[in-house]
Amino acid sequence: MNALGPSLAPYIRSSRTLKKYVAPVAHWYANLMGYRKMGLKYDDLQIEENPQVQRALGRLTPRETYDRAYRFKIASDCDLHHTPLPKEQWSKPEDDKRYLMPHVLDVLKEEEERFAWDTMTVQRK
Repeated sequence: MNALGPSLAPYIRSSRTLKKYVAPVAHWYANLMGYRKMGLKYDDLQIEENPQVQRALGRLTPRETYDRAYRFKIASDCDLHHTPLPKEQWSKPEDDKRYLMPHVLDVLKEEEERFAWDTMTVQRK
């Protein structure tokens, strides 16, 4: 298990039959979660206390960092007023791209590589 948790997504994407049945349920569930009604993206919901996610957040561009902070500010305001955003301001599914996941995966690869180098044993010929 990695920092993002277990995932069956690669297996489901590889099977056309499974994808046909699971995709509508996944879209329904994403809409049911309600984070898009607050203007958030899926990666905004990642647990920030995780060290890998912390390092990945540090690798975001200034624009991505600003957009993330702005989305949190809007979501906090919506929560304070107990009302979701107007429907035209909701996050659209096509805009809900995983902006943080590539950075987290890079951090995990670097940690694996560091572990491999740290535990390497030298053998004489």
